[in-house]
Amino acid sequence: QVQLVESGGGLVQAGGSLRLSCAASGSIASMHVMAWYRQTPGKQRELVAGILSGSSTNYADSVKGRFTIFTDIAKNTVYLQMNSLKPEDTAVYYCNVGPTLLYTYWGQGTQVTVSS
Repeated sequence: QVQLVESGGGLVQAGGSLRLSCAASGSIASMHVMAWYRQTPGKQRELVAGILSGSSTNYADSVKGRFTIFTDIAKNTVYLQMNSLKPEDTAVYYCNVGPTLLYTYWGQGTQVTVSS
């Protein structure tokens, strides 16, 4: 069992930046799936950014060019750098990590609020 703890959320003005962190309780070196999702009230959770098998990255169209997902394997941490934030980026952001696409762990979420 791997526990994930997100941090770095908060309130920021439009155009600002935040860096989210997802610290795992165990090694993520063997995790093939590392991703960030977000969810707003009444909507389904959506994929924001993901790394598959350590090399293939993908981003939601709405965040391409603004967000970057990266990892520090030595620190067992997955990051999401968010720049040029927009009010529509406001959501609870969740970390998702796992050995396969069918078996992943979720963090508790961290709130990001972007004011206009």
